[in-house]
Amino acid sequence: MAAIRISAMKTAKAGEIIELKALIRHKMETGFRRGSRGEAIPRDIITHFVCLYNGEAVFEADFFPSVAANPFLIFYTRATESGTLEFRWTDQHGTVSSQTANISVES
Repeated sequence: MAAIRISAMKTAKAGEIIELKALIRHKMETGFRRGSRGEAIPRDIITHFVCLYNGEAVFEADFFPSVAANPFLIFYTRATESGTLEFRWTDQHGTVSSQTANISVES
């Protein structure tokens, strides 16, 4: 299972562009490598990531086997209102995990 480390501003001014960072700790095994005894190492990747700001998608990405382990994402959005940022990812087995952060927007 993957874990995520996020970095998001706790406060911002209305209309300000904010930087969001997500480090997804996941081995992202491609399925093409072999173990020390020649056995195939099964594929295990995250396939989709989305960041929701009060339920609206502000960033989405699809991942494929060529993505490195522990993908690190940096993206931006405009602070419009106080609320919740949800960082959600789905693995190839359909397991959905998420983590949230709150943001307070001042006029």
